[in-house]
Amino acid sequence: MFENLFWIGFVGAALALIFALVQSRKVLKFSEGTDQMKTIAAAIRSGANAYLKRQYAGVLKVFIVVFIILLILAFNPWKVLLAPFVPFAFLTGGIYSGLAGFIGMRIATSANARTAQAAHEGLNRGLRVAFSSGSVMGFTVVGLGILDITVWVHILKYGFHCDPATVGSTMVMFGMGASFMALFARVGGGIFTKAADVGADLVGKVEAGIPEDDPRNPAVIADNVGDNVGDVAGMGADLYESYVGSILASFALAVSAGYGWNGIFMALALGVVGIIAALIGTFFIRTGESTDQKALLSALRRGTYIAAVLAAVAAIPLSYFIMGQASWVGIFVAILSGLVAGVLIGYFTEYYTSDTYKPTRELAETTQTGPATVIIGGISLGMKSTCVPIIVVGAAILVSYFAAGGGADPAKGLFGIGIAAVGMLSTLGITLATDAYGPVADNAGGIAEMSGLGEEVRERTDALDGLGNTTAATGKGFAIGSAALTALALLVSYIDLVKAQDPDILNLSITNPPLLVGIFLGAMLAFLFSALTMSAVGRAAQSIVVEVRRQFREIQGIMEGTGKPDYESCIDLCTRSAQKEMIMPSLLAIIVPVIVGLILGVNGVVGLLAGVTVTGFALAVFMSNAGGAWDNAKKYIEAGHLGGKGSENHKAAVVGDTVGDPFKDTSGPSLNILIKLVSTVSIVFSSLIIAFHLM
Repeated sequence: MFENLFWIGFVGAALALIFALVQSRKVLKFSEGTDQMKTIAAAIRSGANAYLKRQYAGVLKVFIVVFIILLILAFNPWKVLLAPFVPFAFLTGGIYSGLAGFIGMRIATSANARTAQAAHEGLNRGLRVAFSSGSVMGFTVVGLGILDITVWVHILKYGFHCDPATVGSTMVMFGMGASFMALFARVGGGIFTKAADVGADLVGKVEAGIPEDDPRNPAVIADNVGDNVGDVAGMGADLYESYVGSILASFALAVSAGYGWNGIFMALALGVVGIIAALIGTFFIRTGESTDQKALLSALRRGTYIAAVLAAVAAIPLSYFIMGQASWVGIFVAILSGLVAGVLIGYFTEYYTSDTYKPTRELAETTQTGPATVIIGGISLGMKSTCVPIIVVGAAILVSYFAAGGGADPAKGLFGIGIAAVGMLSTLGITLATDAYGPVADNAGGIAEMSGLGEEVRERTDALDGLGNTTAATGKGFAIGSAALTALALLVSYIDLVKAQDPDILNLSITNPPLLVGIFLGAMLAFLFSALTMSAVGRAAQSIVVEVRRQFREIQGIMEGTGKPDYESCIDLCTRSAQKEMIMPSLLAIIVPVIVGLILGVNGVVGLLAGVTVTGFALAVFMSNAGGAWDNAKKYIEAGHLGGKGSENHKAAVVGDTVGDPFKDTSGPSLNILIKLVSTVSIVFSSLIIAFHLM
């Protein structure tokens, strides 16, 4: 009945992309402020564009190499090891992922000065401009994601007349291009932004004692550029990959569960319904003129909660009519479990990272005894914060599995887990909007400081920036939680794909040595990847520290405001460092699953996927929340508590924030891409591994 309604995906994509276009035009109608504000915004925009141009040029070379490898696997005359559509879907996934990040970054760099000027007129006006720019990012991601999936469904179903089994098993491989682009964008952007941020803070705040975003700091423009290439372009590519991956995994699981076209259509239709619910939710976000963080958080929370409720209500008729009377209740409960899990993860991430709540305020109080206790307190807080997300995701897995019929038919239960992941991400349009809003507010504060706007403007932008730190942490928690469910669905898809090729090859006993070794290697991979990205930020930051010190020492009058810092040299240093340092960790995620598979076989790969998913999930939550809490503890002190700016407490908090920067903006959020990329690479190369493994 529903197998000829896949065109609804085009409707959902059109709604999202048209809304993004309307919001972008709305933002561009606002004034950029004074000539000085326009000049600063132009410098940030130029630096961000230059970085992305170099990054995409470098990633293009990797894509060409991988594309050729995939072509050989698909079209070699000896043994076909890959579906012929996969190499081309690899390209479209990467292009759309990169395009989503690029569009989001373009509007963010156009909205920063406009947000500062709007904040000059009122807090609510500033919030609306920043959030509108964030919604361009959010709805571009979901619009392009649904568009890419719908186009390929039509190509396979109507162009090549593929059956549901072929569509499901083939399209689960299509996420690799998006995963590749997401990893390079997130790691490279994360290295850039944190190198600039750490360098600017260590020399500017701690050594020179000048305020954050002071125009005398040579790294200040690079820091603002980094907010856009890391937290906007990187996050956009990241969540595009999560969104698409969850839907594609559900396609494969729907076929395994025997739901055929109806199950595939259910996942796509849920994505479309989520777009509509998120779009409606955006109209409920507004605030008064109070800079109280609780009031601001409530304003954003109102929109995301309304979107989640609307998606849940719409899922009832959707499940009933598509899945039928026998299955609809269980499928609806599975979707609801995903939505509730997303809301809970967001709330508890907010609890552990916002200075509105006790944990971050207690962390701020540890500054009274110096940087060491701040670091100890932040690590402890981050470790504690892993408990609730893991319990919530575990509960969502159990509820969705058994509600969907997993007790009687495991395949149906596994589809329940997959559709729960789609449910969690269904309202991504508004969730990502609240995340992408943060860097715009951060840039607005910097522009307000550098332009010498009034104290009341800086107070408003600081309030918006503090809110942005919390929403960014919430967005990362949401991305990590959805990654755990999506990675589990991909793991099951991998097992199903292997069974279809060789039913007797799997031995999933925990005592099977290749499986056990694979689990240890997966756990190790999460730590090794984090170590490489952390050290990359450290090396890049060192070069910025040296350069900023040199300029303070050699440029006459820089501290008096009569000498002009060389901003471009810091931007260039960050760009070159990021391009160089992102290669090793990114290649690690691509090469390791193939090598493990060729040596340990498919059982070793299953262990690898299990190990990296569990360890990577916990490690990512720990790092993201610890970093967010350190950042907001610093903001809490800067707001006038515990001695305020320039105090010994503040200096200790800056050190904690510096440690937390690569935690929350480089290593932590990159881990959720790692666990899905490892799964997707394993799926794509499964036939090669089965044909040539040693054990």
